[in-house]
Amino acid sequence: MSRFADTWRARLLTTLSGNDQGRPKWVQKMELGDDIGFFGPGSASWAVHGGMGTMVAGIRALLMQTLHPGAMAGVHDWSRYKEDPLGRLSGTIQWLITVTFAGTEQATHESGRVAHFHDRVVGTYLDAQGNERDYRAGDPELLSWVHVVFTDAFLAAETLWGDPIPGGADQYVREWSKAGELVGVQNPPMSEADLRGQLEAFRASGTLKSDERVAEAVRFIRNPPLRPSMLPFYRIMFAGAVASLPAEYRTMLGLKRSRLPVIWATGVVLGLVRSLLGASSSSEDAARARIARIDAEAAAAAALKD
Repeated sequence: MSRFADTWRARLLTTLSGNDQGRPKWVQKMELGDDIGFFGPGSASWAVHGGMGTMVAGIRALLMQTLHPGAMAGVHDWSRYKEDPLGRLSGTIQWLITVTFAGTEQATHESGRVAHFHDRVVGTYLDAQGNERDYRAGDPELLSWVHVVFTDAFLAAETLWGDPIPGGADQYVREWSKAGELVGVQNPPMSEADLRGQLEAFRASGTLKSDERVAEAVRFIRNPPLRPSMLPFYRIMFAGAVASLPAEYRTMLGLKRSRLPVIWATGVVLGLVRSLLGASSSSEDAARARIARIDAEAAAAAALKD
Protein backbone atom coordinates (compact mmCIF):
# COMPACT_ATOMS: atom_id res chain seq x y z
CA MET A 1 0.00 0.00 0.00
CA SER A 2 1.37 3.48 -0.90
CA ARG A 3 2.22 6.08 1.72
CA PHE A 4 -0.77 8.13 0.54
CA ALA A 5 -3.11 5.17 1.00
CA ASP A 6 -1.57 4.36 4.39
CA THR A 7 -2.16 7.93 5.54
CA TRP A 8 -5.74 7.90 4.32
CA ARG A 9 -6.40 4.55 5.95
CA ALA A 10 -5.02 5.76 9.30
CA ARG A 11 -7.10 8.96 9.16
CA LEU A 12 -10.24 7.05 8.26
CA LEU A 13 -9.77 4.50 11.04
CA THR A 14 -9.09 7.28 13.55
CA THR A 15 -12.31 9.01 12.49
CA LEU A 16 -14.36 5.83 12.80
CA SER A 17 -12.82 4.19 15.87
CA GLY A 18 -10.54 6.70 17.53
CA ASN A 19 -7.51 4.49 16.76
CA ASP A 20 -5.31 4.67 13.66
CA GLN A 21 -5.09 0.86 13.49
CA GLY A 22 -8.83 0.34 13.97
CA ARG A 23 -8.14 -1.68 17.13
CA PRO A 24 -9.01 0.37 20.21
CA LYS A 25 -9.22 -1.53 23.50
CA TRP A 26 -12.92 -2.27 23.09
CA VAL A 27 -12.22 -4.03 19.76
CA GLN A 28 -9.36 -6.03 21.29
CA LYS A 29 -11.74 -7.23 24.03
CA MET A 30 -13.90 -8.88 21.36
CA GLU A 31 -11.39 -11.71 21.22
CA LEU A 32 -12.41 -12.54 24.79
CA GLY A 33 -15.73 -13.99 25.88
CA ASP A 34 -17.09 -17.51 25.89
CA ASP A 35 -19.88 -17.46 23.31
CA ILE A 36 -20.66 -16.52 19.72
CA GLY A 37 -22.63 -13.44 20.71
CA PHE A 38 -26.17 -12.41 19.90
CA PHE A 39 -25.81 -12.96 16.14
CA GLY A 40 -22.69 -14.68 14.79
CA PRO A 41 -21.20 -15.35 11.33
CA GLY A 42 -23.73 -15.59 8.54
CA SER A 43 -26.29 -13.46 10.37
CA ALA A 44 -28.08 -10.54 8.77
CA SER A 45 -26.64 -8.17 11.38
CA TRP A 46 -23.05 -9.21 10.63
CA ALA A 47 -23.67 -8.71 6.92
CA VAL A 48 -25.30 -5.29 7.26
CA HIS A 49 -22.99 -3.83 9.90
CA GLY A 50 -19.88 -5.27 8.31
CA GLY A 51 -20.68 -3.57 5.02
CA MET A 52 -19.49 -0.19 3.79
CA GLY A 53 -23.06 1.11 3.57
CA THR A 54 -22.90 1.73 7.31
CA MET A 55 -21.01 4.95 6.61
CA VAL A 56 -23.94 6.40 4.68
CA ALA A 57 -26.49 4.83 7.01
CA GLY A 58 -25.01 6.77 9.91
CA ILE A 59 -25.52 10.06 8.07
CA ARG A 60 -29.10 9.16 7.15
CA ALA A 61 -29.92 8.07 10.71
CA LEU A 62 -28.56 11.32 12.17
CA LEU A 63 -30.61 13.38 9.72
CA MET A 64 -33.80 11.50 10.54
CA GLN A 65 -33.26 11.63 14.30
CA THR A 66 -33.38 15.44 14.23
CA LEU A 67 -37.05 15.42 13.19
CA HIS A 68 -38.34 14.30 16.59
CA PRO A 69 -38.31 17.44 18.78
CA GLY A 70 -37.70 15.42 21.93
CA ALA A 71 -34.69 13.65 20.44
CA MET A 72 -33.45 16.97 19.01
CA ALA A 73 -33.80 18.62 22.43
CA GLY A 74 -31.67 15.90 23.99
CA VAL A 75 -28.95 16.44 21.39
CA HIS A 76 -29.18 20.23 21.69
CA ASP A 77 -29.15 20.29 25.51
CA TRP A 78 -26.72 17.49 26.30
CA SER A 79 -24.62 16.47 23.33
CA ARG A 80 -21.15 17.89 22.70
CA TYR A 81 -21.41 17.13 19.01
CA LYS A 82 -20.16 20.58 17.97
CA GLU A 83 -17.13 20.52 20.28
CA ASP A 84 -16.34 16.82 19.83
CA PRO A 85 -18.24 15.43 16.81
CA LEU A 86 -15.83 12.56 16.25
CA GLY A 87 -16.05 11.56 19.91
CA ARG A 88 -19.82 11.28 19.64
CA LEU A 89 -19.48 9.37 16.37
CA SER A 90 -16.95 6.91 17.78
CA GLY A 91 -19.15 6.35 20.85
CA THR A 92 -22.11 5.40 18.67
CA ILE A 93 -19.92 3.17 16.51
CA GLN A 94 -18.56 1.48 19.63
CA TRP A 95 -22.06 0.47 20.73
CA LEU A 96 -23.14 -0.67 17.25
CA ILE A 97 -20.04 -2.77 16.61
CA THR A 98 -19.89 -4.22 20.12
CA VAL A 99 -23.49 -5.42 20.08
CA THR A 100 -23.01 -6.84 16.60
CA PHE A 101 -19.71 -8.68 16.97
CA ALA A 102 -18.83 -9.08 20.66
CA GLY A 103 -19.79 -11.88 23.02
CA THR A 104 -23.07 -11.45 24.89
CA GLU A 105 -21.44 -10.30 28.13
CA GLN A 106 -19.51 -7.46 26.49
CA ALA A 107 -22.49 -6.49 24.30
CA THR A 108 -24.82 -6.39 27.30
CA HIS A 109 -22.32 -4.35 29.32
CA GLU A 110 -21.90 -1.83 26.50
CA SER A 111 -25.68 -1.48 26.15
CA GLY A 112 -25.89 -0.88 29.89
CA ARG A 113 -23.36 1.93 29.53
CA VAL A 114 -25.53 3.58 26.89
CA ALA A 115 -28.69 3.14 28.97
CA HIS A 116 -26.95 4.61 32.03
CA PHE A 117 -25.99 7.68 30.03
CA HIS A 118 -29.64 8.08 29.00
CA ASP A 119 -30.67 8.28 32.66
CA ARG A 120 -29.22 11.76 33.09
CA VAL A 121 -30.43 13.23 29.78
CA VAL A 122 -33.57 15.11 30.83
CA GLY A 123 -35.22 18.44 30.04
CA THR A 124 -38.17 20.06 28.31
CA TYR A 125 -39.06 20.83 24.70
CA LEU A 126 -41.85 22.30 22.59
CA ASP A 127 -43.67 19.62 20.62
CA ALA A 128 -44.97 20.02 17.07
CA GLN A 129 -48.17 21.63 18.43
CA GLY A 130 -46.25 24.17 20.53
CA ASN A 131 -46.90 22.50 23.89
CA GLU A 132 -44.10 22.18 26.43
CA ARG A 133 -43.28 18.61 27.31
CA ASP A 134 -40.80 16.94 29.59
CA TYR A 135 -38.36 14.52 28.05
CA ARG A 136 -36.00 11.85 29.24
CA ALA A 137 -33.69 10.05 26.82
CA GLY A 138 -34.96 6.75 28.18
CA ASP A 139 -38.62 7.57 27.41
CA PRO A 140 -40.20 4.74 25.40
CA GLU A 141 -41.23 7.08 22.58
CA LEU A 142 -37.75 8.54 22.12
CA LEU A 143 -36.04 5.16 22.35
CA SER A 144 -38.46 3.77 19.80
CA TRP A 145 -37.89 6.67 17.39
CA VAL A 146 -34.11 6.37 17.52
CA HIS A 147 -34.25 2.59 17.07
CA VAL A 148 -36.71 2.76 14.17
CA VAL A 149 -34.81 5.40 12.18
CA PHE A 150 -31.52 3.63 12.91
CA THR A 151 -32.82 0.28 11.66
CA ASP A 152 -34.47 1.92 8.66
CA ALA A 153 -31.26 3.75 7.70
CA PHE A 154 -29.01 0.71 7.87
CA LEU A 155 -31.50 -1.44 6.00
CA ALA A 156 -31.87 1.17 3.25
CA ALA A 157 -28.11 1.63 2.89
CA GLU A 158 -27.42 -2.09 2.63
CA THR A 159 -30.23 -2.46 0.08
CA LEU A 160 -28.77 0.32 -2.09
CA TRP A 161 -25.04 -0.29 -1.74
CA GLY A 162 -24.52 -3.72 -0.22
CA ASP A 163 -24.94 -7.38 -1.01
CA PRO A 164 -28.14 -9.40 -0.52
CA ILE A 165 -28.92 -9.70 3.20
CA PRO A 166 -28.93 -13.26 4.59
CA GLY A 167 -32.57 -14.00 5.32
CA GLY A 168 -33.66 -10.73 3.76
CA ALA A 169 -34.90 -7.47 5.27
CA ASP A 170 -37.25 -9.21 7.70
CA GLN A 171 -34.36 -11.18 9.18
CA TYR A 172 -32.30 -8.05 9.75
CA VAL A 173 -35.14 -6.14 11.39
CA ARG A 174 -35.98 -9.14 13.59
CA GLU A 175 -32.36 -9.68 14.64
CA TRP A 176 -31.67 -6.03 15.38
CA SER A 177 -34.75 -5.82 17.60
CA LYS A 178 -32.51 -7.48 20.20
CA ALA A 179 -30.22 -4.44 20.18
CA GLY A 180 -33.25 -2.24 20.80
CA GLU A 181 -34.36 -4.39 23.71
CA LEU A 182 -30.88 -4.16 25.26
CA VAL A 183 -31.20 -0.38 25.59
CA GLY A 184 -34.83 -0.43 26.69
CA VAL A 185 -36.88 -0.20 23.49
CA GLN A 186 -40.39 -1.57 24.00
CA ASN A 187 -42.02 -3.50 21.15
CA PRO A 188 -39.30 -2.95 18.52
CA PRO A 189 -40.35 -3.80 14.95
CA MET A 190 -39.98 -7.47 14.05
CA SER A 191 -40.36 -7.27 10.26
CA GLU A 192 -39.80 -4.81 7.43
CA ALA A 193 -43.55 -4.14 7.23
CA ASP A 194 -43.65 -3.52 10.99
CA LEU A 195 -40.68 -1.15 10.65
CA ARG A 196 -42.42 0.83 7.89
CA GLY A 197 -45.62 0.94 9.93
CA GLN A 198 -43.92 2.28 13.05
CA LEU A 199 -42.03 4.91 11.07
CA GLU A 200 -45.19 6.07 9.31
CA ALA A 201 -47.05 6.20 12.64
CA PHE A 202 -44.60 8.83 13.90
CA ARG A 203 -45.10 10.94 10.79
CA ALA A 204 -48.87 10.55 10.56
CA SER A 205 -49.39 11.41 14.25
CA GLY A 206 -47.92 14.88 13.82
CA THR A 207 -45.09 14.11 16.22
CA LEU A 208 -42.28 15.18 13.92
CA LYS A 209 -41.21 18.79 13.61
CA SER A 210 -38.88 20.90 11.50
CA ASP A 211 -37.53 24.11 13.04
CA GLU A 212 -34.34 26.14 13.42
CA ARG A 213 -32.79 23.52 15.69
CA VAL A 214 -33.27 20.94 12.96
CA ALA A 215 -31.87 23.32 10.33
CA GLU A 216 -28.82 23.99 12.51
CA ALA A 217 -28.17 20.28 13.03
CA VAL A 218 -28.61 19.58 9.30
CA ARG A 219 -26.09 22.31 8.46
CA PHE A 220 -23.61 20.72 10.84
CA ILE A 221 -24.16 17.21 9.44
CA ARG A 222 -23.75 18.58 5.92
CA ASN A 223 -20.46 20.30 6.77
CA PRO A 224 -18.76 18.53 9.69
CA PRO A 225 -15.24 19.55 10.78
CA LEU A 226 -13.40 16.82 8.88
CA ARG A 227 -9.97 17.10 7.28
CA PRO A 228 -10.19 19.05 3.99
CA SER A 229 -8.90 16.04 2.07
CA MET A 230 -11.83 13.92 3.33
CA LEU A 231 -14.61 16.44 2.73
CA PRO A 232 -15.17 15.81 -1.02
CA PHE A 233 -15.78 12.12 -0.36
CA TYR A 234 -17.98 12.87 2.65
CA ARG A 235 -20.08 15.28 0.61
CA ILE A 236 -20.72 12.59 -1.98
CA MET A 237 -21.87 10.22 0.78
CA PHE A 238 -24.02 12.98 2.29
CA ALA A 239 -25.67 13.50 -1.10
CA GLY A 240 -26.20 9.74 -1.33
CA ALA A 241 -27.81 9.68 2.11
CA VAL A 242 -30.14 12.52 1.12
CA ALA A 243 -31.06 10.77 -2.15
CA SER A 244 -31.90 7.60 -0.20
CA LEU A 245 -34.49 9.41 1.93
CA PRO A 246 -38.19 9.36 1.03
CA ALA A 247 -39.25 12.72 -0.45
CA GLU A 248 -41.47 13.66 2.50
CA TYR A 249 -38.55 13.53 4.91
CA ARG A 250 -36.24 15.43 2.57
CA THR A 251 -38.85 18.18 2.49
CA MET A 252 -39.08 18.33 6.27
CA LEU A 253 -35.29 18.51 6.49
CA GLY A 254 -35.09 21.28 3.90
CA LEU A 255 -32.98 19.12 1.59
CA LYS A 256 -33.19 18.42 -2.13
CA ARG A 257 -32.02 15.40 -4.03
CA SER A 258 -29.08 16.14 -6.30
CA ARG A 259 -29.65 15.86 -10.03
CA LEU A 260 -26.26 14.18 -10.32
CA PRO A 261 -25.92 10.35 -10.16
CA VAL A 262 -25.08 10.45 -6.44
CA ILE A 263 -26.31 6.91 -5.69
CA TRP A 264 -23.76 5.59 -8.19
CA ALA A 265 -21.06 8.00 -7.00
CA THR A 266 -21.62 6.97 -3.40
CA GLY A 267 -21.11 3.36 -4.41
CA VAL A 268 -17.78 4.32 -6.00
CA VAL A 269 -16.65 6.08 -2.81
CA LEU A 270 -17.67 3.11 -0.67
CA GLY A 271 -15.74 0.80 -2.99
CA LEU A 272 -12.67 2.99 -2.53
CA VAL A 273 -13.07 2.89 1.25
CA ARG A 274 -13.38 -0.89 1.14
CA SER A 275 -10.17 -1.14 -0.87
CA LEU A 276 -8.39 0.94 1.79
CA LEU A 277 -9.78 -0.88 4.82
CA GLY A 278 -9.75 -4.43 3.49
CA ALA A 279 -12.35 -7.15 3.05
CA SER A 280 -13.19 -7.43 6.76
CA SER A 281 -13.05 -5.09 9.71
CA SER A 282 -10.79 -5.48 12.74
CA SER A 283 -13.88 -6.05 14.89
CA GLU A 284 -15.11 -8.88 12.67
CA ASP A 285 -11.62 -10.39 12.68
CA ALA A 286 -11.56 -10.22 16.49
CA ALA A 287 -14.98 -11.87 16.68
CA ARG A 288 -13.89 -14.68 14.36
CA ALA A 289 -10.77 -15.20 16.47
CA ARG A 290 -12.96 -15.53 19.58
CA ILE A 291 -15.27 -18.01 17.89
CA ALA A 292 -12.34 -20.03 16.52
CA ARG A 293 -10.89 -20.24 20.03
CA ILE A 294 -14.25 -21.37 21.46
CA ASP A 295 -14.59 -24.03 18.77
CA ALA A 296 -11.02 -25.24 19.36
CA GLU A 297 -11.61 -25.47 23.13
CA ALA A 298 -14.84 -27.40 22.55
CA ALA A 299 -13.09 -29.79 20.16
CA ALA A 300 -10.27 -30.34 22.63
CA ALA A 301 -12.74 -31.02 25.45
CA ALA A 302 -14.64 -33.49 23.25
CA ALA A 303 -11.40 -35.26 22.35
CA LEU A 304 -10.55 -35.72 26.02
CA LYS A 305 -13.90 -37.42 26.62
CA ASP A 306 -13.37 -39.91 23.78
